Amino acid sequence: MSLRMSIWLAIFIHIYSVLASDSDPVQDFCIPRSEFSSLFVSCKNSSLVTVEDFVYSGIKSPGEFSKTGFSSIPVSVSVFPGLNTLSMSFVRADFKPGSINVPHYHPRATETAFVLQGKIYSGFVDSSNRVFAKVIEQGEVMVFPKGLIHFQMNIGDSQATILGSFNSQNPGLVKIPSAVFGSDIEEEVLIKAFGLNNKELAKLKKKFLPTS
Repeated sequence: MSLRMSIWLAIFIHIYSVLASDSDPVQDFCIPRSEFSSLFVSCKNSSLVTVEDFVYSGIKSPGEFSKTGFSSIPVSVSVFPGLNTLSMSFVRADFKPGSINVPHYHPRATETAFVLQGKIYSGFVDSSNRVFAKVIEQGEVMVFPKGLIHFQMNIGDSQATILGSFNSQNPGLVKIPSAVFGSDIEEEVLIKAFGLNNKELAKLKKKFLPTS
C-alpha cells in the first residue's frame, strides 16, 4: 500500500470513528411517537409532551434473577422514550452472593458503574491484556472505557446492586461466553483457538447456545 493510500485510509478511519458516536441533538428533546420505528423516528408534538415522558419507574425493584443469581434491567429508549436523542441509557444490575456479570463489552459506549449496595469485585481488561480490578463498595463508582471487556462479581454475604450509566442511547452488549460458544462460529476454529476436543466443545456449546 502506498504512503498516500495509507494516509487517506487513516483519515477515513478517524472520520468514521467520530461519526460513529451518537449525534448531538438539534432540539431540547424528542419524545418518539408510539408508532415510531427504529429507522425513522418522528417526535411527538411538544405541546403533547408531559413530565411523565421524562420519568421511569421500572427499576424500583430487581428484575428476574437467572439461575446463576444475576439480574439485569436495561433502560433504553425502547422502554423510556424520554431518553431519545439524549445520548444516554442505563441499567440496574443485582447480584446474589457469589454471582457474576460475565465478561462482556459495550461496542458503542463507556459505562460508569455506581454501587448502590454491597461489595463488588469489578474490573476491565485493556488492549494489552492488562487487568484493572478491585473491590468497590457502596457509594463508589468505577468506569469501563468504551469497547473494553469488563466483569463484576459479588464477593459479599448479601445482595449487591449496581446502577450503570452509558454515554449512548444504544450502547450494545456482547457477552463473551455466548458470543464465542453460543454463535455459529465454525467448530474447527474454536477447537484450534481454545485447544478443546470435540467433547469439551460440545459441552460448552450446549451451555451457551440460545434456547428457542
